[in-house]
Amino acid sequence: MSRASLQADLANAQARNTRLGARVQQLEKRLSQVLGTQAWQESGLGAPADIDELQRKITRLEQRNVELASALEEARSGLDAARAANRDLTRALNQRG
Repeated sequence: MSRASLQADLANAQARNTRLGARVQQLEKRLSQVLGTQAWQESGLGAPADIDELQRKITRLEQRNVELASALEEARSGLDAARAANRDLTRALNQRG
């Protein structure tokens, strides 16, 4: 394994860690919202249905935003790894010739 490939692996692992951290935060927020909504509804003080639907839509859109941000981060990470590999290959070719 070359130093560049190990660095690319490290960068990918760090990006994955970042994505997983964001996902955990999103899931914790979602759980909190669901539990809060459930307690609110069970108390008999629940909001009208249209507000509930808007809250669900907000939650879905926030989740989609997190998914898109994760996909973007993953694509950037892959691009960074590809750039690093390209630099290494170019450097190796230049050293030969």
